[in-house]
Amino acid sequence: MRTDQILTRLERVFARLDREPERPAHLQTPQMSRHRVVLLGSTLVFYLAIVVAVLTTSWLVRLDWQIMFFRPYEQWPQVHAFLDYLVVLGQRGPTAVMVAAWLGWRCWRQHTLRPLITLGVALLLLNVTVGSVKLGLGRLGPHYATEIGSAELFAGGDIFPSGHTANAVVTWGILAYLASTVVTRRVLSVVSAVVSLSVGATTVYLGTHWVSDVLLGWSAGLLILLALPWFEPLIARTEAYVFDLRELLRRRAETGRMPAPVVSALTPLLSAGGKWQLRPVGEAVEEPVAVPAAAPAGTAHSPAPRPAAHPAVGRPHLIRSERTPVTPVGSRRPAHTERATARGAAARPIAGG
Repeated sequence: MRTDQILTRLERVFARLDREPERPAHLQTPQMSRHRVVLLGSTLVFYLAIVVAVLTTSWLVRLDWQIMFFRPYEQWPQVHAFLDYLVVLGQRGPTAVMVAAWLGWRCWRQHTLRPLITLGVALLLLNVTVGSVKLGLGRLGPHYATEIGSAELFAGGDIFPSGHTANAVVTWGILAYLASTVVTRRVLSVVSAVVSLSVGATTVYLGTHWVSDVLLGWSAGLLILLALPWFEPLIARTEAYVFDLRELLRRRAETGRMPAPVVSALTPLLSAGGKWQLRPVGEAVEEPVAVPAAAPAGTAHSPAPRPAAHPAVGRPHLIRSERTPVTPVGSRRPAHTERATARGAAARPIAGG
């Protein structure tokens, strides 16, 4: 009889990860080095400087208006169709799907969940930080500007910083952050920098963002990538929790597949009260111990009866030597009818004597 194990969807997803419970040793987790801390501090200062420059309507705001009046999409219309497709590399939905597919394959090959969890943490930080600043400052875009020379702040917009630019920096930069070798990390860093710069410049060309929006988007995405090593302990704990949850669900599934005690196949047992009881097969049954009655005075103490060989049967089976001898009634010799007749004739009185 062939019994194939039916795997659940969760077990099929983690089936590959069971081959190697630990990820390869050559994959190193980035640390918060002194060089990275310096870069993080410098980027944070640049970020705050841009925000202050826009709040004070400085020269940066005047530069925004000058480029908006220049209208790059009218100066070079021949590249407009190409840049419409290029800007998609900064949209959150398509880029997240593409990068998640690649990192999912990495998880499948390296037997770890760290790439996908790191991407999720980075996107969560991106949405929280960039989204809160967008809604807090409420800046309007170039196509919706109402007053020339104004910073267009606190007007109900959501354009500052540029979400396309920040998303391009984080989404494509995470590939360089998770690279396995130094050479791969450098190559992917250059590629992600070119893509993010191209996406930011494209938004300015199309007139959907100010120059200051793009600058703040670049610095916001870079801050997230530089701060990711601080979240590595959280990523490791999340990965361990997911695997522990998988094991818990697997044990519960295996427990649910175990057959229950067979209730239909019942073994009759004779209780001490003389009534029959039905109990499942395999259940431990405590047999009552027979206590011999006290023998009367002047009689020999009879030996204790031997335990029954088959406790599941009502009457134990005794061997031949233990059987009670049966005394036959009457003589074992066959009756002789002739002798009995003769004796009866002799005892009978003779008639006429």
